[in-house]
Amino acid sequence: MSVTTQEIGYRIGEVARLVGVTTRTIRYYEELGLLGADTDRPKGGHRVYGEPDVKRLQELIRLRDLLGLSLEQLVELVEAEQARDLLCSRWETDPDDYERLQIIDAAAPLVERQLELVNDRRAALGQFAAELEEKLERIRELREELEVKLAEAGEGVAV
Repeated sequence: MSVTTQEIGYRIGEVARLVGVTTRTIRYYEELGLLGADTDRPKGGHRVYGEPDVKRLQELIRLRDLLGLSLEQLVELVEAEQARDLLCSRWETDPDDYERLQIIDAAAPLVERQLELVNDRRAALGQFAAELEEKLERIRELREELEVKLAEAGEGVAV
């Protein structure tokens, strides 16, 4: 008895609902090369998305939202990851040590750029957090000043 697995196919509206984006977002991600286009479909035919497409789109949206990346930065991050994947594939073909050194030298700047994007976002978030902490501290100071002023005037503070 043979067991065959049939991949589930989703239309664009279904994928949009599953991932929580608009169909326009999906089409735009395809235009940017972030999500592969279906080259097998006939002209004017409907694009059918598989589970790998859905997972990739979910990961793209997660990265975009988690890191707060612009689409340009997201493309850059994805392109670096794809280039690194190609280098990993070359590594797995059992190259000689000289070629392994070349692969490592090519991979390092890709990961460095990805890390730079993440660190830039971390710094921006850190700065925003510091600003919010300052605002909160000022609010607490104002409240304390008002409590003292009201206490000196003989008025209580109803909380």
